[in-house]
Amino acid sequence: MKKLKELVGRLEHIKYIKGDLSKTIEGIAYDSRKVGNNYIFVATKGLVYDGHDFIKDAVENGASAVIAERELPLVFDRATQIIVNDSKKALAVIAKAFYNDVDEEMCLIGITGTNGKTTTTYLIKDILENSGKKVGLIGTICNKIGDKEFPTERTTPESLDIFKLFKEMHENNVKDVVMEVSSHGLALQRVHGLRFDIGIFTNLTQDHLDFHGDLQNYYSAKKKLFELSQIGIINIDDNAGKRLFEEIDIPKISYGIRNPCDIRAEDIRFSPKGVNFKVIMPSGESEIISINTPGIFSVYNALASISAGFFLGIKLHKIKEALMKSKSVPGRFEVIDEGQDFQVIVDYAHSPDGLENILKGVKEFTTGKIILVFGCGGNRDKTKRPIMGKIAAELSDYVIVTSDNPRFENPEAIASEIEKGIKQSGGNYVKILNRKDAIEYAIRQAHSNDTVVIAGKGHETIQIIGDRNVPFDDRKVAREVLRRIKKWN
Repeated sequence: MKKLKELVGRLEHIKYIKGDLSKTIEGIAYDSRKVGNNYIFVATKGLVYDGHDFIKDAVENGASAVIAERELPLVFDRATQIIVNDSKKALAVIAKAFYNDVDEEMCLIGITGTNGKTTTTYLIKDILENSGKKVGLIGTICNKIGDKEFPTERTTPESLDIFKLFKEMHENNVKDVVMEVSSHGLALQRVHGLRFDIGIFTNLTQDHLDFHGDLQNYYSAKKKLFELSQIGIINIDDNAGKRLFEEIDIPKISYGIRNPCDIRAEDIRFSPKGVNFKVIMPSGESEIISINTPGIFSVYNALASISAGFFLGIKLHKIKEALMKSKSVPGRFEVIDEGQDFQVIVDYAHSPDGLENILKGVKEFTTGKIILVFGCGGNRDKTKRPIMGKIAAELSDYVIVTSDNPRFENPEAIASEIEKGIKQSGGNYVKILNRKDAIEYAIRQAHSNDTVVIAGKGHETIQIIGDRNVPFDDRKVAREVLRRIKKWN
């Protein structure tokens, strides 16, 4: 519990206060349905709903104070009003204060970029745990405290939810936290006020333009992480990474393959089961690193995690040991093996660069055909659809265009935009909008030494159709089809 005066004392840019500040606060909520007695309700504007429309509900549920961006008439006089310029920032500030600045007792490592965030967080977690540390993880697939998993709704949670996680992590003796920091999370102030010990930039390619508007805004959102970081680790082979490296004014190191850098990979060798390479550190020390996931993108993910280990003072041989033992991340180049004589791979690739990376990675070991199943999400960046269609046609032998998460768009219309890019490249394709049927069709087309890639949803266990979350798991569907085929054969 905290005194309201103490919490409000941390806020900046207060327009005015109306009411009593001597109250004791027992909790904070930004969802009126989660308000209890003696809570602060913070009214924030969301992408769909505006919390200001639910202030009355929050007060009726027991809120004794409201933080908002505009004054609204209240049914009950007992609720103190604190009017601010930015309620999202205010939420982050009072959450930090309410939970006793628990973040400052932890080592925070944040990873941002279009692709590679999830895998890199898992690799860093493995490196830290191999060094005897208990680690917290916040990201797209789940949140973790040691081996305990918690469900997640978004890549970077709201600031209040981050601090609730930090509190539980602290109570479980976690001192190191690795988290994905999305462009949405940065733009929407979800990590406002945090101080990251290390910030990592993986890459930047077209994605989320439905939210950011253009690539410059997207870049600017990513850059914010390094205004919150004490040390920067940057992929210097990425064009945006080069720019970022020049623009940020904090201690930093670079990693890469093609360009001069501090930590680099050489002598890269690919196989169907993974990739080996020689890593050379700033001191000249080197080791042969083995990763269990194929593809050049796996080298970049490993380099980012090695760079983090370097800054954290972990010996290179211990980093090597951890990466050799590291298991594949759910839904990231995940191999579905039911004894068939061809490969089936499920991957989360849902951006042009992500799709290109996965298909190029598959090409490195596939001697037969590459059969791709993919679609694009509805109510998201429409401009990437023909681009992804073109990439699909150029890097695979046969494309099955299907539905992804159509949300409130017509799946047929989404597919038509993908088809424009496929036709531009003269690709061989078929359209099967039922995703389950599309996966089965793709697998039945495969022969010995072929590779079937099922892209777009990865670890997800639902398909979003309108306002419904329909149970659906690409991995489960693929396994069921493979088992049926095996039984019939």
